[in-house]
Amino acid sequence: MNPQALVIDDEPDILELLSMTLSGMSIDCVTAETLEQANQALRQQKFDFCLTDMRLPDGNGLDFVMNLRNVMPELPIAVITAHGNMDLAVQALKSGAFDFVSKPIKLRVLRDLVATALKLSPQKPAIHQLERRSRDRLLGDTNVIRDLRGKVAKLARSQAPVYISGESGTGKELVAKLIHELGVRAEKPFVPINCGAIPVDLMESELFGHKKGAFSGAVADKEGLFQAAHGGTLFLDEIADLPLMMQVKLLRAIQEKAIRPVGGNEEVTVDVRILCATHKNLAEGVQTGTFRQDLFYRLNVIELHLPSLRERVADIPILTEKILAQLAAKNNIAKPVISKEAMLALQQYAFPGNIRELENILERALTWGDGKQIQIDDLMLLTHHQLDNSLAESRSLGLSLEDDLESRLEDQERQLITEALEATRWNKTAAAKKLGITFRALRYKLKKLNLE
Repeated sequence: MNPQALVIDDEPDILELLSMTLSGMSIDCVTAETLEQANQALRQQKFDFCLTDMRLPDGNGLDFVMNLRNVMPELPIAVITAHGNMDLAVQALKSGAFDFVSKPIKLRVLRDLVATALKLSPQKPAIHQLERRSRDRLLGDTNVIRDLRGKVAKLARSQAPVYISGESGTGKELVAKLIHELGVRAEKPFVPINCGAIPVDLMESELFGHKKGAFSGAVADKEGLFQAAHGGTLFLDEIADLPLMMQVKLLRAIQEKAIRPVGGNEEVTVDVRILCATHKNLAEGVQTGTFRQDLFYRLNVIELHLPSLRERVADIPILTEKILAQLAAKNNIAKPVISKEAMLALQQYAFPGNIRELENILERALTWGDGKQIQIDDLMLLTHHQLDNSLAESRSLGLSLEDDLESRLEDQERQLITEALEATRWNKTAAAKKLGITFRALRYKLKKLNLE
């Protein structure tokens, strides 16, 4: 049986174009020119997909979207907007529409949209099933993490842009990847980009690609990351670091669903879902003029805030056991136990670097410990006084506290190991014994700290 689609538009020419396009995709269409006709059709049969114009003779398409989401939350509904009217498109996405298409309608964009919508049909896994599938990836039993799993499951069934906010180390890329993997784009690429790590003069070429001869060194055509993510998800990490010049071009790419390679004369249609993240406050960036308000509005259709580890202290034992199991498997050793005193110390620690810092602390403890049990001293946790001093110093230098703490701890380790090696005339076996660690642990540290 062919999929069933309900198409609503009061312009006969557009209605005919939409019907012909969908019929060519082996989709049976029921058409309606008014909301009254649409509601009657919905009472008479079930649909896999709904496409509606926003301006109709007897009502507002936006109200129709909101009402339909309340009555049939599993039915994917897309909206048709006037060219350039992004405010209405964003409102529709916030109201529950899974995607939009602008007039004049590009048939390739429409086909991509419909193909994605049919994967979201009511027969696909429901939100509670997706939430169960996310438990192994988003560990924890606290209310904040349960609430987060529920939100991730809902967002996986949408195509709306998501802005993931939260402190460094809270797992923003993990959550972005989970939204991708639980959604209909899971079989297509997930392409993460760190906007702060790409040189400014290469940014446009990296994102949009370039044509041969576009600039010195462009010896062949090159696809950009937008094209690499076609059909999948593009994750723009540290979006606050994107230069203003590129913010304009990114906004156009998102609105037009098309990009123009550097040196190219024609636009290339791209079908990607945009997820973005930053540990900075984007709203403050808008106020100070470092981030465009129109791009912020377009990216911040839905904000997903990730809780800090301080907000979910009760989850630390679960996370610790999982991380230790992964580290043990990685190093091919038995998983060590953690003493009650060490666990209590972890639960009382401030964790400015959140889960990433917990991972680093446990990896360090595994290296320094005896391999059987992790004691409180193996954790090498900074005191509150040291944390306060590090915070003040890192702020004065414009550094992130997480990076500053990690570098300080590495400096301490480097100093201890160097002193032990000098005292034993660089006899590694004797130095390891003096430090109270295994020879294997010392070799690992020498490599990690570039002391070999």
